[in-house]
Amino acid sequence: MQAYGDPAVLTVRDTDLPQVSAGDVLVRVAAAGVNVVDLYQRSGVYPVSLPFTPGFEGSGTVVAVGAGATGVAVGDRVAWMGQPGSYATHCLLPAARLVPVPDGLSLTDAVAALVHGMTAHLLTTEVYAPSEGAVCLVHSAAGGVGGMLCQFAARRGATVIGTVSRDDKAPAALAAGAHHVINYSRTSFPAQVRELTAGRGVDVVYDAVGRDTFTDGLACLRPGGTFVLYGQVSGAVDPVDPQLLNSYGSLFLTKVSLSHYDRTPEQTRRRASAVFDDVVAGRLRVRVHATFPLDAAAAAHDELASRRTRGKILLLP
Repeated sequence: MQAYGDPAVLTVRDTDLPQVSAGDVLVRVAAAGVNVVDLYQRSGVYPVSLPFTPGFEGSGTVVAVGAGATGVAVGDRVAWMGQPGSYATHCLLPAARLVPVPDGLSLTDAVAALVHGMTAHLLTTEVYAPSEGAVCLVHSAAGGVGGMLCQFAARRGATVIGTVSRDDKAPAALAAGAHHVINYSRTSFPAQVRELTAGRGVDVVYDAVGRDTFTDGLACLRPGGTFVLYGQVSGAVDPVDPQLLNSYGSLFLTKVSLSHYDRTPEQTRRRASAVFDDVVAGRLRVRVHATFPLDAAAAAHDELASRRTRGKILLLP
């Protein structure tokens, strides 16, 4: 993209393949993940240096290896995150940032599981790990991360209350492991949560919606409960007075970014490997909502912004 703006600023251009420098590899892209951060970068909410090729997550096959790049060879199947430029047929990447894709896992499923699966894994193992008998409220339970959160939490023995923005998303949330589903755009979800928990409230709220659900989400928590905010698709949450957390019962609030927990390539590969192993073993199901060709990236952004999604959106160069 040459400028910030609506999805129409995303255009395809022919360029020469980049030269492979020391420590880098050239990958032929099989699939690029489309994420909310891509929309923020395109619109200028998250400024980037222009011109800019979006896409910080992808998978593909190594076609060239630079001098000094270790642990990778031509023909290897790999995935990556946190590196720009995946909306392309080829991507130049630091070898140290690559994650090997195991046998038995397709390149499309690998990228569909990478950021979403790693985020859900982090939230349910390190940020707040629900135990047997816990009750979790998962917003956007039919979405990519939300659906995986339901799976991870249910597998740990928790009761999962999922919310959706449309009635036709409820089956996807139930299929992901939610025990109860609430349409938060049609009813007062705090009242329903209190009814489902016999007035106690939930132990944890996992929220990627942000502004539209934040205050009501606090009202769903038991005293001493934890609010995990990891996204803001409806807009940023207003500044919070700490007294508000006290008034709802000495609550804990955290805003989470995966990069703050997995700060090294080794930590990233370790978590990615755990997620990939779960997918290969059938313990974690990947849901791809839709795929688009590279020249339909604008349509992919429109689809993600519509909040109709039930899983991952991919570009397939």
